[in-house]
Amino acid sequence: QVQLVESGGGLVQAGGSLRLSCVASGRSLSYYAMGWFRRAPGKEREFVAAISSSGENTYYADSVKGRFTISRDNAKNTVYLQMNSLKPEDTAVYYCAGRQAYTSSRLYCTGTDFGSWGQGTQVTVSS
Repeated sequence: QVQLVESGGGLVQAGGSLRLSCVASGRSLSYYAMGWFRRAPGKEREFVAAISSSGENTYYADSVKGRFTISRDNAKNTVYLQMNSLKPEDTAVYYCAGRQAYTSSRLYCTGTDFGSWGQGTQVTVSS
């Protein structure tokens, strides 16, 4: 399994931006489809964004579409989540997740699709 470590979370005012990073070790991310999920206090984990192993396809939850951008740099074994125009309701622990993908264009958007998870990074947006 690939090991994943997130970073980049923090406290930001509403309207601000943060960029989360997810660095992989143990295996090359080139063969992994990736996703970002989040869990807000008292709520279930929810899907945020996904990217195919090649990077050619992305998909977003409606709640973040137009504000968040998922990207990857396979040479750096890193996936990013650029978050702009942050809202208080974006406050959550953010997790990156990965799974081996045998089709480079395939997307996965359900938590149970993923076998590797990071420990999470806290994002807090103040109003």
